[in-house]
Amino acid sequence: MGFIKNNRNAIYGGIAATCFTGLGVFLVGNVSGYEAKNLLEVSLSGLNMLCNTIVLASATILALLLTLLSVSIGSTNSLKKRHYFQVLHIAKFDVILFISALILFQFFNIPIMESNEVPTSWYVSIYWITLGASSLISGMMITVILLLYNAVTNIIAIVGLGKEHELISTQDTSENSAEEQEKMKKEA
Repeated sequence: MGFIKNNRNAIYGGIAATCFTGLGVFLVGNVSGYEAKNLLEVSLSGLNMLCNTIVLASATILALLLTLLSVSIGSTNSLKKRHYFQVLHIAKFDVILFISALILFQFFNIPIMESNEVPTSWYVSIYWITLGASSLISGMMITVILLLYNAVTNIIAIVGLGKEHELISTQDTSENSAEEQEKMKKEA
């Protein structure tokens, strides 16, 4: 629950993007099996490109998180554990996105269109599932980007601009109190 509370804007942004892209899908309306097959043929290359892009971007984000951690550790300020939990949450969410996009990419590469054994009525379900899943991973990608943006702006404020920030650990804070440790356990 702490993850949702601390990252509300990023999650809302991802949900809004999912709804927005999903709305475009539902504006197409009800399609028949034959129409769904034709629409799948047309959209399959774009969906493959979307999944490929998201797989590459999420893998790059994981590598960039290592750079973020090295900057965090190299900082003259001691950062609270909350910052590291923030990075950990981004990494977890990014891995889920990576795996989802890769599975969807593999699914799109199954030669369903060339098979004569697939009933035409199945294409409607396949069409809606693929477009819904692509809307979902698009929203997840936006959520990851917004989470990363929050983490980067915090580091810029602390390390680059030297501003006082809530993530800077000081000796007289209650970071090591039982309440704070319990809160960190719940966020993990």
